[in-house]
Amino acid sequence: MTRFAWIVPIALALGGGFGGSVIATPGPSSQAAPEATLKLYIFNCGHIRFDTLERFSIGDDETDVRELIVPCYVVEHPDGRMLWDGGLPSSMAETDGWVGNTRLDRTLADQLADLDLGFDLRTLDYVAFSHMHYDHVGVANEVEGATWLVQGPEYEAMFGGGIEVAAAQPELYENLRDAERMILDGDHDVFGDGRVRIISAPGHTPGHQVLFLDLADTGPLVLSGDLYHFRLSRADRRVPTFNFDREETLASMERVEAFVEEMGATFWIEHDLALFQTLDLAPAHYE
Repeated sequence: MTRFAWIVPIALALGGGFGGSVIATPGPSSQAAPEATLKLYIFNCGHIRFDTLERFSIGDDETDVRELIVPCYVVEHPDGRMLWDGGLPSSMAETDGWVGNTRLDRTLADQLADLDLGFDLRTLDYVAFSHMHYDHVGVANEVEGATWLVQGPEYEAMFGGGIEVAAAQPELYENLRDAERMILDGDHDVFGDGRVRIISAPGHTPGHQVLFLDLADTGPLVLSGDLYHFRLSRADRRVPTFNFDREETLASMERVEAFVEEMGATFWIEHDLALFQTLDLAPAHYE
């Protein structure tokens, strides 16, 4: 049973929340034992390519980048493991090479089985997606038994009805409807020691979020979700035309950038293929 499994029956009994969920608000953190190791594993969960970048508010003559990486991450904390972002749908791996503008060479489930890291999609404690788009929730229906950490507005957009979000494919995350979950109301300290924090950053979607990790050797790190797709997006605060809310996006960019500066953190644009090619993939890890 996960750390928060006992909360769900109480929430149901009280009749509150989103049908079996509990609303989580930021709380105080405690200092972790110095010998407790935090690890980050990185996986290749697909590629996307574009003929034009106009929808990203970038002129085609401003950059020659046309291909993005789609990563998945597993965070291993002494108190549990969390999947962050789930890549392209696993079904795409059934076809070799590019399928339209996407390519998935190996599913995350197959990678975990071959690497034998001691966990798989059925033994995670938590799962959190930066947002609901098809290239971030590709394995959502394959995760079993993990507590889903999701912002309230994102949950409403996914299952409440009446909100249309570009690039969302509800069939990819249908199993989350009945998953054990925590409905977040802003930033959330996942393990209670400040080292794994979900940071609310709405705008790209109603409940978009980014992830902060305080790694002992690598140093503080922020994973961007889709706050930015390209380096130019970050440099010039370019907002894609398909974002849910432009003004919320700009406000989130400012807030996250201030947080990055405050924490002295490195910032990884998750879709940055050139960056990804410099990183060590699992079974290697970052501490």
